[in-house]
Amino acid sequence: MAQKNKKKISKNKEYSIVTYFFFFIFLALILYFIYFQVIRSEEFINSPYNSLQDLFSEYIVRGDIVSADGHILAETKVDEAGNETRNYPGGRTFAHAVGFSTNGKAGLENQCNFNLLRSHEFFVKQIINNITGEKSMGDTVVTNLNYDLQNIAYEALGSYDGAVIVMEPATGKILTMVSKPDYNPNTIVEDWETINSEGSTSLFNRATQGQYAPGSTFKIFTALEYYREHPTDYNTYLYNCTGTITQDNSKISCYKGEVHGEVSFEESFAESCNTSFSNIGLSIDNDALNSLCNSMLFNTSLPIAFESSKSKFSLSADDSAAMTMETCIGQGKTMVSPLHMLLVTSAICNDGVLMRPYMVDHTENIDGIVVDSNEPSKYSTLLTQEESDMLEGLMSAAVSYGTCSKLNGQSYTAFGKTGTAEVSDTTDKTNAWFVGYAKKEGYNDLAIAVVVEDSGAGSTYAVPIAKKVFDKYFN
Repeated sequence: MAQKNKKKISKNKEYSIVTYFFFFIFLALILYFIYFQVIRSEEFINSPYNSLQDLFSEYIVRGDIVSADGHILAETKVDEAGNETRNYPGGRTFAHAVGFSTNGKAGLENQCNFNLLRSHEFFVKQIINNITGEKSMGDTVVTNLNYDLQNIAYEALGSYDGAVIVMEPATGKILTMVSKPDYNPNTIVEDWETINSEGSTSLFNRATQGQYAPGSTFKIFTALEYYREHPTDYNTYLYNCTGTITQDNSKISCYKGEVHGEVSFEESFAESCNTSFSNIGLSIDNDALNSLCNSMLFNTSLPIAFESSKSKFSLSADDSAAMTMETCIGQGKTMVSPLHMLLVTSAICNDGVLMRPYMVDHTENIDGIVVDSNEPSKYSTLLTQEESDMLEGLMSAAVSYGTCSKLNGQSYTAFGKTGTAEVSDTTDKTNAWFVGYAKKEGYNDLAIAVVVEDSGAGSTYAVPIAKKVFDKYFN
C-alpha cells in the first residue's frame, strides 16, 4: 500500500512539474504579447520594410513633406477624377534627402512612410469620409532641412559628383543633405530604366552611403591617438619634413612634393604634412589606434534612421610599416562616409558629445496640430573635454595659417581639416575633402562634411563649398 502511495505521489509530482512548465511558458507568452503591444508594436508598424503600410493609401491621401522653413518638398496632387500624382517641388536639389515613393521608396518617403499614410484629421471628418468613400488627408512630415542651405550646397557642388551634409552639433539636426549625381523624382517612372541601369549611381546617396578614403581628414584620429599616448609632452613634438619619408622600401610624399621643413605637432596638422604624420603613425600603437577607431564609430552601424553604410578600419601590430604609414594619413584600407566624418566633427565641436542625428522635427495633421515630435538626444561621449579642446586647437590652426585658410577672417570663427585622397593606385585622380564647423555669437554652431570627387586638393575644391554654406548661414 505504501509503495502504491509513493508511486502515486511521484506521478502527481511529474504532472505538477509539467503543469508548471507549461504555465510559465504561457505566462511568458502573455507578458511578451503585452510588451510587444505596448512597446514594440509601433516600431514594427512604422518600419519602412512593412509593406502592409501601403494598404493605408486606399483610405488616405499621402501627406506632405516640408522643409523646416515651410517649403513643400513633396506633396500629393489630386485631380477631379481622383487620380493622385506625387509632386516634388524641390526637384533634384532634395532628391536623395526626400527620396521617392513610386517604383519602390527611398529617402524620407521611405523612412516616414507610416507617418505620411496616417491621418489625424478631425475624427468626425474621418468618419464622414469613410461613409462617403472620400479619403482623409495624411499627416505632414516637417523636416529639419534648411531650404536655402540645401540650395546653396547643391549649387556650390556644381557639376562635380560628391556630397555635402550639414548638422547642428548641439542638437543633431541634419540641415542639409546633398548628393550628386542626382535624379529628378518627378520623372522617376519615365527615367527608371536609365537611372537604374548598369553603371548608373544616380540613386546612390553619397552623403550617407558613400565609401571614400578619408585622406588627410583621418589625421584627426591619428592626432588623437598620439595625444592619448603623449598627454603631457605632445606639444614638444618636432619633425623635419624633407618632402618624403621612406621606411622598409616604402616612400610617402607630401602633397605635390612640398617640403615643410621643421614642424611641430600643430604645424604638422595645420599644414597637413604627410611625412610628419607618417612618422607619428610609426610611433603610436597600432592596436590602440584600432581600438580608438572602433570607439569612434568605425565598423559599426551609424546612429541614424536613414540609409547609411558602415565605415571600415583595420590596423594591427602585425601590419607592415608601409600599411601603417598609409593608414595614418588616411589611405590604406580605410573607408568612411561623409555622414561619419560629420558626426565625429560634430562631437569635437560639442565638447566630445555626439548628439543623435535626425532629419524629422515633427509630424502634424492637416490643421497644423503636432501629433508626433522628435527631441535632441545624446548618443554617446566620443571624446573627453580635454581631447575635444586639443583637436579644436589643431583645427583652428588649420584655418589660421594652414590648408583651410580660405575660411580665415570671416564674420564667424571656423575650424577644419582638409583631405586630398587618392582614388586608386592606378590613377592620379583625387577626391577633395573638408570637414569642420563654425561658430558665431547668436547662432547655433554648424558642422559640415564635403566630398568632391575626382577634383583635386581639399583646400581648392572642398573648402570653398563649405565657405559658401557658412556664409549663407551666418550672414
